[in-house]
Amino acid sequence: MAARVDIGFWFPALALGVSFLKCLFINAYHSTDFEVHRNWLAITHSLPVSRWYHENTSEWTLDYPPLFAWFEFGLSHVAQHFDRNMLQVENLNYASPSTVLFQRLSVIFTDVVFIYAAKECCRCVQEQKGSRDVLNRPSFVLAVLLLWNFGLLIVDHIHFQYNGFLFGVLLLSVAKHLQSQHLQGALLFAILLNLKHIYLYVAPAYGIYLLRSYCFTQDNKDGSIRWMSFSPLRLLALGSIVVSVCALSFGPFIAMGQLPQVLSRLFPFKRGLCHAYWAPNIWALYNVLDKGLAVLGVRLKLLEEAELPRASMTGGLVQEFQHSVLLSVSPSATLVCTLLSILPAVASIWLRPCGARGFLRCLLLCALGSFMFGWHVHEKAVLIAILPLSILAVESREDARIFLVLTTTGHYSLFPLLFTPTERPVKVSLMLMFTIFSFTALRKLHSGQGPLLRPLEVVYLLGLVVVAIACEVVFPLSPWQQRLPFLPLLATSVYCSVGVCYSFLRLYVRLLQRDDKPKQL
Repeated sequence: MAARVDIGFWFPALALGVSFLKCLFINAYHSTDFEVHRNWLAITHSLPVSRWYHENTSEWTLDYPPLFAWFEFGLSHVAQHFDRNMLQVENLNYASPSTVLFQRLSVIFTDVVFIYAAKECCRCVQEQKGSRDVLNRPSFVLAVLLLWNFGLLIVDHIHFQYNGFLFGVLLLSVAKHLQSQHLQGALLFAILLNLKHIYLYVAPAYGIYLLRSYCFTQDNKDGSIRWMSFSPLRLLALGSIVVSVCALSFGPFIAMGQLPQVLSRLFPFKRGLCHAYWAPNIWALYNVLDKGLAVLGVRLKLLEEAELPRASMTGGLVQEFQHSVLLSVSPSATLVCTLLSILPAVASIWLRPCGARGFLRCLLLCALGSFMFGWHVHEKAVLIAILPLSILAVESREDARIFLVLTTTGHYSLFPLLFTPTERPVKVSLMLMFTIFSFTALRKLHSGQGPLLRPLEVVYLLGLVVVAIACEVVFPLSPWQQRLPFLPLLATSVYCSVGVCYSFLRLYVRLLQRDDKPKQL
């Protein structure tokens, strides 16, 4: 029997502990994303709103939705008390100590949204009545998996971004749905979409779930939809929320006739199929297959090397690329593949809804489907699936198995983001600690039913150790470093692609095999 989760003293201790850890990374390496956000601070502070989405002094133009621009505008008014020079558009690559301190602290302080969301998610976890050691409680394990998530730590607090704040809004929205507060959940997701449009990945799950299980208030005895139960007032309430948030966000730019310009910044399809570093998805495997066939074709004298497109997909450039042998992939083709990949999931929550957890499972499949087949996907987007999956992992043994494979693979795929020697021991230590805790805690949580992972899964994950040693230790000392500098990125991306693809398929098998009876909200 499920009991309401009591969040005790341990949650504030975990939150404070990880906050102090983040402070240790203030002077660590930061990526070009640091300059991206400094430039956005300068644009929103120094220029009139009408020029925000036209300014191009820097190559890092504003390409997030307007609500995030307003977020940067708000931060800029605090930033001026640290160093006003950071708010000058022409000060490219400006990184004074005060600027670094402010931007690092801004990420740490806005993480309070993520901390609150994690607490609400812990309250939603299904726990059994009776005494249990705190360390073995699902809510405690979930809190650690969220607050101390390895990927989020290195992407936000070393590499530099504001994902914690954004994921906080996402997880809080999910928690509100788990608590049957659906209008609040919808409002939070509408806000999130207007902060960062990458969350369009999971919009189909939200749309179908709210339409089927909120706007239709009753089911027939066999679980099919009762059409007469449709509530126009509920649909109107949802529509009003979405329209209001979008009007506040995009309204000023629509009034100025700048909507096409804003959209061109949000959806720059000329950036190419893959990011400079391939995300571990189906297109990484597709690219390698194309390269392999091209090499084979040249050796068999079926292809002329001089006629093949220049091999630049792993050269660090962000651009359009033509495949050598296989069909080149267009944005419309990736859209079709993505929609087909998520169609069974959204059809499932329409035909046999299983409450908010069925919605959460659909959200995961939408996130991974978009990651697998999307256009110009960033490797960091795998966290959109990893973090929500943590909730199911502490409740279900099978979901814990998928979580361990996806998390270990997805987190290791982020290693190339931190390529400086100074950060190498940091990323290795943090990942080892998080991975060991995940395996140990989830094994204890689901004990008494045999090993969590199957033998082939264990072999695959151990292969990551071989890849890591080869890429991080052996390759830098080899002569290949000069001739084939992209090889570690290629090996990491391709090997991790297998694990992500496997996790995606396992989640679908889990969806189709689940025995849940249709539930009403």
